[in-house]
Amino acid sequence: MRSPGVMQFTKPPSIKGRVSGSIMSSIVIVEEDRLIRSLLVEWLSAEGYSVRISAPEDRQSLEGADLLIVDVVMPRHEGRTRLRGIKAAHPQTPLIAISGQFRPGLDGSTTAAGALGVRRVVAKPFSRCDLLAAVHCVIGPAI
Repeated sequence: MRSPGVMQFTKPPSIKGRVSGSIMSSIVIVEEDRLIRSLLVEWLSAEGYSVRISAPEDRQSLEGADLLIVDVVMPRHEGRTRLRGIKAAHPQTPLIAISGQFRPGLDGSTTAAGALGVRRVVAKPFSRCDLLAAVHCVIGPAI
Protein backbone atom coordinates (compact mmCIF):
# COMPACT_ATOMS: atom_id res chain seq x y z
CA MET A 1 0.00 0.00 0.00
CA ARG A 2 1.37 3.41 -0.99
CA SER A 3 1.68 6.20 1.55
CA PRO A 4 -0.20 9.39 0.70
CA GLY A 5 2.05 11.97 -0.96
CA VAL A 6 4.68 9.42 -2.05
CA MET A 7 5.23 9.21 -5.78
CA GLN A 8 6.50 6.02 -7.33
CA PHE A 9 8.56 6.15 -10.50
CA THR A 10 9.21 3.26 -12.78
CA LYS A 11 11.66 3.09 -15.62
CA PRO A 12 10.64 1.87 -19.06
CA PRO A 13 10.90 -1.91 -19.58
CA SER A 14 13.53 -1.42 -22.31
CA ILE A 15 16.17 -0.80 -19.66
CA LYS A 16 18.37 -3.82 -19.01
CA GLY A 17 18.97 -5.42 -15.65
CA ARG A 18 15.34 -5.90 -14.66
CA VAL A 19 15.10 -8.32 -11.75
CA SER A 20 11.91 -9.21 -9.86
CA GLY A 21 10.14 -5.99 -10.74
CA SER A 22 13.08 -3.73 -9.87
CA ILE A 23 15.82 -2.16 -11.93
CA MET A 24 19.41 -3.05 -11.05
CA SER A 25 22.27 -0.90 -12.28
CA SER A 26 25.04 -3.02 -13.75
CA ILE A 27 28.64 -2.22 -12.79
CA VAL A 28 31.74 -3.83 -14.27
CA ILE A 29 34.99 -3.70 -12.29
CA VAL A 30 38.40 -3.78 -13.96
CA GLU A 31 40.80 -4.26 -11.04
CA GLU A 32 43.84 -6.49 -10.85
CA ASP A 33 44.18 -6.64 -7.06
CA ARG A 34 42.09 -9.54 -5.77
CA LEU A 35 41.45 -8.01 -2.34
CA ILE A 36 40.27 -4.69 -3.77
CA ARG A 37 38.10 -6.56 -6.30
CA SER A 38 36.48 -8.54 -3.50
CA LEU A 39 35.79 -5.42 -1.47
CA LEU A 40 34.28 -3.61 -4.45
CA VAL A 41 32.03 -6.55 -5.26
CA GLU A 42 30.96 -6.90 -1.62
CA TRP A 43 30.24 -3.20 -1.10
CA LEU A 44 28.44 -2.64 -4.39
CA SER A 45 26.42 -5.87 -4.21
CA ALA A 46 25.31 -4.99 -0.68
CA GLU A 47 23.94 -1.72 -2.10
CA GLY A 48 21.90 -3.64 -4.67
CA TYR A 49 24.04 -3.19 -7.78
CA SER A 50 24.62 -6.04 -10.21
CA VAL A 51 28.42 -6.41 -10.28
CA ARG A 52 30.74 -8.22 -12.72
CA ILE A 53 34.50 -8.54 -12.88
CA SER A 54 36.45 -8.09 -16.10
CA ALA A 55 40.06 -8.54 -17.12
CA PRO A 56 41.58 -5.37 -18.63
CA GLU A 57 42.03 -6.99 -22.04
CA ASP A 58 38.50 -8.47 -22.17
CA ARG A 59 36.63 -5.56 -23.75
CA GLN A 60 33.64 -7.72 -24.69
CA SER A 61 32.78 -8.37 -21.03
CA LEU A 62 32.29 -4.62 -20.58
CA GLU A 63 29.23 -4.65 -22.87
CA GLY A 64 25.92 -3.63 -21.33
CA ALA A 65 27.34 -1.99 -18.21
CA ASP A 66 25.81 1.14 -16.72
CA LEU A 67 29.16 2.01 -15.10
CA LEU A 68 32.77 0.90 -15.40
CA ILE A 69 35.12 1.16 -12.43
CA VAL A 70 38.68 0.93 -13.73
CA ASP A 71 41.92 0.65 -11.77
CA VAL A 72 44.43 3.00 -13.31
CA VAL A 73 47.85 1.40 -13.08
CA MET A 74 50.31 4.23 -13.70
CA PRO A 75 53.70 2.82 -14.79
CA ARG A 76 54.68 4.28 -18.16
CA HIS A 77 51.24 5.82 -18.70
CA GLU A 78 49.63 2.38 -18.92
CA GLY A 79 46.60 3.72 -17.04
CA ARG A 80 45.84 6.44 -19.58
CA THR A 81 46.25 3.97 -22.44
CA ARG A 82 43.87 1.53 -20.72
CA LEU A 83 41.28 4.26 -20.14
CA ARG A 84 41.52 5.52 -23.73
CA GLY A 85 40.99 2.01 -25.10
CA ILE A 86 37.98 1.37 -22.87
CA LYS A 87 36.45 4.78 -23.65
CA ALA A 88 36.94 4.23 -27.39
CA ALA A 89 35.20 0.84 -27.20
CA HIS A 90 32.41 2.08 -24.87
CA PRO A 91 32.04 5.84 -25.40
CA GLN A 92 28.57 6.09 -23.82
CA THR A 93 29.41 4.21 -20.61
CA PRO A 94 30.50 6.39 -17.68
CA LEU A 95 33.79 5.56 -15.97
CA ILE A 96 35.18 5.94 -12.48
CA ALA A 97 38.97 5.69 -12.26
CA ILE A 98 40.55 4.37 -9.05
CA SER A 99 44.26 4.38 -8.28
CA GLY A 100 46.83 4.36 -5.52
CA GLN A 101 48.66 6.96 -7.59
CA PHE A 102 45.96 9.59 -7.10
CA ARG A 103 46.59 11.85 -4.14
CA PRO A 104 44.08 11.83 -1.27
CA GLY A 105 41.45 14.56 -1.56
CA LEU A 106 41.41 14.36 -5.35
CA ASP A 107 38.08 12.49 -5.31
CA GLY A 108 35.90 15.52 -5.96
CA SER A 109 38.20 17.08 -8.53
CA THR A 110 36.45 17.57 -11.84
CA THR A 111 39.75 18.76 -13.31
CA ALA A 112 41.48 15.44 -12.63
CA ALA A 113 38.47 13.48 -13.88
CA GLY A 114 38.25 15.61 -17.01
CA ALA A 115 41.95 15.19 -17.75
CA LEU A 116 41.50 11.41 -17.71
CA GLY A 117 38.16 11.46 -19.55
CA VAL A 118 36.23 9.89 -16.67
CA ARG A 119 33.32 11.05 -14.52
CA ARG A 120 35.04 10.64 -11.14
CA VAL A 121 38.40 9.70 -9.67
CA VAL A 122 38.80 7.88 -6.36
CA ALA A 123 42.15 7.70 -4.58
CA LYS A 124 43.22 4.44 -2.95
CA PRO A 125 42.93 3.69 -0.15
CA PHE A 126 39.27 4.65 -0.07
CA SER A 127 36.39 3.92 2.28
CA ARG A 128 33.10 2.31 1.41
CA CYS A 129 31.51 5.73 1.84
CA ASP A 130 33.96 7.31 -0.66
CA LEU A 131 33.27 4.64 -3.26
CA LEU A 132 29.50 4.75 -2.87
CA ALA A 133 29.47 8.55 -2.99
CA ALA A 134 31.28 8.45 -6.34
CA VAL A 135 28.98 5.73 -7.73
CA HIS A 136 25.83 7.53 -6.55
CA CYS A 137 27.10 10.76 -8.10
CA VAL A 138 27.62 9.07 -11.48
CA ILE A 139 24.67 6.64 -11.81
CA GLY A 140 22.57 7.14 -8.69
CA PRO A 141 21.37 4.48 -6.24
CA ALA A 142 21.08 0.86 -7.33
CA ILE A 143 17.30 0.66 -7.41
